[in-house]
Order: sequence, then structure tokens, then C-alpha cells
Amino acid sequence: MINSIKYDVIVVGAGPSGIVFAMQLAKKGYKIALIEKEIFPRDKICGDALSLDVVNQLNLIDKNLASKFIKFANKIETKGVKIIAPSNESFDIPFNYKGKERVAYVSKRIDFDNFLFNELKQFQNIKIYEGSKILSINTDNSNVNVHFKNRSEKEFLFTSEIIIGADGAHSYVAKQLSNNKVDYNYHSAGLRVYCENVTNFNNGNYIELHFLKEILPGYLWVFPLPNNQANIGVGMLSKTVSKKRVNLKKTLKNVIENNPFFKERFKNVKYLETIKGMGLPLGKPNRSISGNRYLLIGDAAGLIDPFSGEGIGNAIRSGRVAALHVDECFKKTNFSNRQNLNYDKEIYKQMAKEFSISKKLQNLIKHPKLFNFLVRKANSNKELRNFLIGTMEDVEKKKLLTKPSFYYRLFFK
Repeated sequence: MINSIKYDVIVVGAGPSGIVFAMQLAKKGYKIALIEKEIFPRDKICGDALSLDVVNQLNLIDKNLASKFIKFANKIETKGVKIIAPSNESFDIPFNYKGKERVAYVSKRIDFDNFLFNELKQFQNIKIYEGSKILSINTDNSNVNVHFKNRSEKEFLFTSEIIIGADGAHSYVAKQLSNNKVDYNYHSAGLRVYCENVTNFNNGNYIELHFLKEILPGYLWVFPLPNNQANIGVGMLSKTVSKKRVNLKKTLKNVIENNPFFKERFKNVKYLETIKGMGLPLGKPNRSISGNRYLLIGDAAGLIDPFSGEGIGNAIRSGRVAALHVDECFKKTNFSNRQNLNYDKEIYKQMAKEFSISKKLQNLIKHPKLFNFLVRKANSNKELRNFLIGTMEDVEKKKLLTKPSFYYRLFFK
């Protein structure tokens, strides 16, 4: 016998976007079902960097939640970004905006997601179904129907007014309800491996982005973690991987073992796992992320920054925006495609400019000589150095980096 239950909202996926959506909406008193295929704590293959915007977004959701995260033990502070050009010349960008020092964090996703997941359990009106597999989803003019089975193979049929796809890059919700296809111009392939005993992080534990010739237009990252561990990984545009037939795993191993910059730092490294892969759906302005009785959030919506590869801040932001939108849907008793377009508009109002600029920057780094020149110039020119630091917080400043006139002035200044 199939158990039938009616909820106000069904959320598929318990990553950061799905969790903060459910938290935000639960405060309004709605009855929510959260369906998750894994059992927590669970790993998520990722770079693990939590940008400045992550804490900003947590503060907007719940200041107490943000405060708990600041006290959360399983993370490490990072005070900036180290950019390493193809020439191996480096440039440090501290998180220092208008003279105020700030910090971001690095935390394994198994720890960060589990922190959020445990905070979710305080809400009595959220019912969590871990270890569950969805069998079918369909929508009509009156409701959403979700057929799934739990870890005990018991089957359920849930109905709701709207469904939220927060189920990641390979979203089942998106495949069933949207017409979105993978656009390899806006998609990166990524690898990650955890290790310990990486040496020579600076005092501020800066996260490192290495723009190596063999990986452009992408980068290799080295991110510090607690307990003398590090997250090492590489991301490259999927179109480039396919066109040049790049073996990304072989490329990563070759760099670590043979590049003089890494060979010394990694000589005592102990690897804690095998290399693991992931797909990164990059932010593309005006990609459809909603429809009749559904919204897509987080990686299911494809909101990763095309240049930096950072997606957790945008995922949390999308969950917050989606919760505010769904509350309006209930107030208007309207869950239609036309109503939900307001969600798309708000997301792209907040993110589209950044996506567009980051995509142009991604195209610019195909030119190693230009990248080398910019880093070299920044190290000798205080005005340029301060300008680049400012781009971390100012989208309009970052936009100037995409203009040929900017580089023309640098060459002849």
C-alpha cells in the first residue's frame, strides 16, 4: 500500500540551497517535506571554499544561524586569495574592503552541510526523508505529485502546491519538469582530492588559484583545511576538455608530480582518498529556472560563478530568494509559470551581471601572456594593486577588467 500525504511544499535535495529554503519557509508555518537521496553526514565533491557572501547570506536568513556558524569548529579562516599566473608569478588579494579586514572560510562539505542539516532538525513542520529515491514527478493545474520510496523500500505518494529542485548538478526535478539541456559552454569538469602535509601556506591561509598553461581556461586550486589537511583540485571548461581530449586526472597528477612549484611542496604529502570527479553547471544569464509549480535552486539552477567556480554563496542566496517568492505564491494562490517567472527575474537581477563579467574574464584567461602581464604589473603598481583588491567587492570595478581599453592603458602607462 502506498502512503499518500499532502504537504504545502516538497523540497528535493538537502544541500545548502534546499536546507536554507526549507528553514526560511518553515518560519512562516508551512508544512514541508524534504526528500534527500543520501543519509547524513554525506560527502559532496567540491572545492569547499565558503566565500565572504556565505556569511552575508546566513545573516540575512537568521543572525543566530550565522553566529553559530562563526563558532563552528570544523572550518579554517582564510584572509585572501593568492593568484598564480602561468609564469608562476603570484599576486595576493586580501579580503580587505575599504580598509576593513574580513575573513572567508574553508570547510569540508561533509562538515558544513551536516552543520546546516542539524540546524534544520529544530523545525517541527519540516519532515525529512533521508535515503530516499524518487520514482516519478508530475505537475498539473492543481498540484504536484511525487512518488518515491524510502531506505526501507516503503513507497509514498506526496502531493503539494509546488516543488523545489535543490538536487544538484544532475537534478532529477530539472530533468523531469524543465527543458534545460547541458550547455558545455557553461559547464566545467572538476576533480578533487583530500591530502595532508602540504607546506608553505601563508600566514593568512590564502586560498590559491593556479592558472597553469595546461589547464587554461581553468585553474588548479590548493585550499587549506583544518588539521593540516588541504583540498587539491582542478576545474576546466567541459568544452575544452572535450575539444582537446584532455585527461583531467592525468593532467592533475602530472602537475603535482612534475611542476617544480608543486614538487617540493608536495614531497611529503599523504593522500587521504582517490581523486574524485564532479560536474559544475556555470551561471548563464536567462537560463530558465522555473515553470508551472516548480523552482530550481542551487546547482540544479546552474548558479556557479563562471570565473571563480564558487557556488555555495549563490546556492544559499537562491534558497533565500526562492523562499520569499514561494511565500508570495501562497498569498496569491498562484503557482503558475507566469508567476514563477518573477523568481527568475529576481535571481538574475542579483546575479546576471556577475555571471556575464565572469564569463568574459574566463575567456580572457585563455591568453597567458596577458595574464602574466597583469600580475607582474599589479606587483609593481600600487594603484593597480588596490584596484584589483577592490574588484573582490565591486562588480563595476570587475567589469573594467573585461574591457580592452583597460589593458591598453596599462600597456602605455
